[in-house]
Amino acid sequence: MAAKFELYKDAKGEYRWRLKASNGQTIATGGEGYSSASSAKAGIDSVKRNAADAEIEEV
Repeated sequence: MAAKFELYKDAKGEYRWRLKASNGQTIATGGEGYSSASSAKAGIDSVKRNAADAEIEEV
């Protein structure tokens, strides 16, 4: 099983996402609640576009 994004509604009715590894462990979450599923999906798309080339920066 490959990693997957899960899109869900929280207790406040906001849409959220989390990225799960192939072993089921959550490895990333969207830090904010979204008012619509389409907005949350746009957040997922942004992560997918930008993370592929992201560098590691120690701070």
